[in-house]
Amino acid sequence: MSALFSGGRLTAIPRKAVRRGQLLTHLTETLFARDREYNEREVDEALLTVHEDCSGLRRHLVIAGLLTRTRDGGSYRRVR
Repeated sequence: MSALFSGGRLTAIPRKAVRRGQLLTHLTETLFARDREYNEREVDEALLTVHEDCSGLRRHLVIAGLLTRTRDGGSYRRVR
């Protein structure tokens, strides 16, 4: 996992699904608490600590099923 980071920042979002999945799991486990609900701004702020494309990472996390999003997109929660 450390090969994807430089100075604590993610250098690129992996294109290969397996590697991207490993990264997303790592981000979920390190940035988001299990029993907490987050609004979109809080999710973006957490993701911005590692990469400038917070909306892309947020979308990947939801598609991967690691974060759930309410129908109106106002709130997010960690799944695992």
